[in-house]
Amino acid sequence: MSAIVQIQGLSKTFVQHGSFPWSPSREVHAVVDFETEVQPGEVLALVGRSGSGKTTVSRIVLGLEEPTAGKVLIDGMNWTAMGERERHKHRARYQYVPQDAMAALDPQQTALEHVEETLRVLGGRSRADATDEAKAMLVRLGLHERFSALPREMSGGEQRRVTLARVLALVPRLIVADEPTSGLEPDRREEVLRDLIGNLPKDAACILVTHDLAAARKWANRALVMLEGRVVEELRLPDDNPTHPYARQLFDPWNVS
Repeated sequence: MSAIVQIQGLSKTFVQHGSFPWSPSREVHAVVDFETEVQPGEVLALVGRSGSGKTTVSRIVLGLEEPTAGKVLIDGMNWTAMGERERHKHRARYQYVPQDAMAALDPQQTALEHVEETLRVLGGRSRADATDEAKAMLVRLGLHERFSALPREMSGGEQRRVTLARVLALVPRLIVADEPTSGLEPDRREEVLRDLIGNLPKDAACILVTHDLAAARKWANRALVMLEGRVVEELRLPDDNPTHPYARQLFDPWNVS
């Protein structure tokens, strides 16, 4: 099968302005010559500390940011060259799970209404079908008693699962998840990743942005370790052990020799 995602020569440079009008500006190279492919059924982890470029890559993949150079092909389509009007036609198939679940949810909508609206607007479902499918997905994710809950009435883990339900209900080809367990307790992180990876549609791919190396080793097929916008090591998981000093420290912070 052909790769779902092909990333070729991707770079992103920001101009950082000084604190004052007379302060000099400088270029920040957030991503430098990034290349990879993501195959059907593969979970690819982008790992690294904050500022390593992993979130920038994930956002560029789905067209939420534009690259300075390079291109992204999704299912053979030049996603980078498309305008947003053209991308919108395909958005239901290529989905994004944000880091901040609370900010992504409408404070006035219940859990059920969030998923129903996604299925009607992006999935083209009828109102009746959207309700049936939304309920089924929320039940699948353990939210059968939370249909009527508003975001402020949910725990952090429940908020995350609502964002997952909206995405998974569309049966996408690709999910890009940006630190989907950020801020959660360890047991809740495990639950959210199990709900995400365990419910991926058949042959769907997932790009998982994380700084949790134990999670990457458990849930991903492959990891790209990023430092200052560059990939410094590629690991086949769970078997490969890191050799780059930075990657070794990430995977085992107590072993830095």
